[in-house]
Amino acid sequence: MSNAVLGCELGEDHMTLSAPEDLSKPLQWPEGGVTRVPYRIYTDPEIYALEQSCIYRGPIWNFLCLELEIANPGDFKTSTVGDTPVVVTRDEGGDIHAMINRCSHKGALVCLKERGNAKSLTCVYHSWVYDMQGRLKGLAFHKGLNGKGGMPEDFDIAKHRMEPLRIEVFCGMVFGSFSKETPDVETYLSPRIAAFVKRNLDRPLKLLGTHSQIIHNNWKLYAENVRDSYHATLLHTFYANFKVNRLDMDGGIVLADNKWHHISYAKRHTFNEAAEYADGKVHSTQYDSDLEGPEMLNTWDEFDDGITHSIQTIFPNIAIQFTLNSLAVRFFVPRGPDKTELFWHFLGYERDTEEQTRMRVMQGNLTGAAGLVALEDGCINEFVQRGIQGSIDDEAFIEMGGHDVESSDASRATEVAIRGFWYGYRRIMGFE
Repeated sequence: MSNAVLGCELGEDHMTLSAPEDLSKPLQWPEGGVTRVPYRIYTDPEIYALEQSCIYRGPIWNFLCLELEIANPGDFKTSTVGDTPVVVTRDEGGDIHAMINRCSHKGALVCLKERGNAKSLTCVYHSWVYDMQGRLKGLAFHKGLNGKGGMPEDFDIAKHRMEPLRIEVFCGMVFGSFSKETPDVETYLSPRIAAFVKRNLDRPLKLLGTHSQIIHNNWKLYAENVRDSYHATLLHTFYANFKVNRLDMDGGIVLADNKWHHISYAKRHTFNEAAEYADGKVHSTQYDSDLEGPEMLNTWDEFDDGITHSIQTIFPNIAIQFTLNSLAVRFFVPRGPDKTELFWHFLGYERDTEEQTRMRVMQGNLTGAAGLVALEDGCINEFVQRGIQGSIDDEAFIEMGGHDVESSDASRATEVAIRGFWYGYRRIMGFE
């Protein structure tokens, strides 16, 4: 066992915390590094709390919203960075801002609606009023009543604004960071990952629909799930049976330079059935099924690279999906050690024809919360969360595809992208 203790490096401070299950026993990462993950990492409330500081308020970029959700001056959209409530705004000059959704007076939420349009933001508690940049502009009874009460003479309205975040817009996505050390988004992603984001999103977008679902598991289980390229052909029987995404299609795994982010891709047109599917060993091909609406699988060639299915992740909690012609951004938010809220943003392009838009909407129903994929992923991750309860001394085994943490076009029957997530997580949390 290694001697790693629970803690992360934040400037010159090093934090160490003991586990609530056994205060005399600090967390030790198992031998095997990223090929072993202690189950306690998914259940310990103190680890969850530390993630809020080390990760979400640390040197990373957090997805906040889509730029098109705040398209007009005065638009606002509430979001979250880990547990921290955030509001994103567009001011009258068209500039975008983000700040903690918290009044500088008593700490109440300022924006109570999910989205809207306003000239200013007002806290309902004591009527402190902020402009769309989060600057305090006025408050009720500032000078008191009838010459009595009010704020003291040394009260400086300029010193009481909503706390701002750094923001950057990249390919229609608004990112925020609490850190001054985080490099620009494109550098944060690394060249190959940034190029693939541009492939999918770097053009005028339109929002086709949104929804969210609560899944009863730790957020890191979903972060693993979207990096798990070999479960899709097993758990999602629809994918394999109707040849949407299988491991016997050409494809590969691309990891970012720092291993944190990844791309998994497949090429449906290069399908060449493997013996492992043909002999019935894969249960997902044991069904003799037909579609009453086979047009759901009709597609047009979107790009000239032959890729028909891709899942791209951005650390810590973003996944960009392109399945057939369905484009979606998934944003999964921690809501406690054993609860995650998953937001779906289904997208099209402004250049799409009406027929193409209808096709994207129909195919979006295959993967979203009303379809098969989200339902199955939500269930299986809850099964894991329930299965590991009380197992603070046990660990997950992540060696499919070997021990390495490198990009691969040899096979997608691998957990290399999951190992990449833990490679980054261990470093940012101080678990090395």
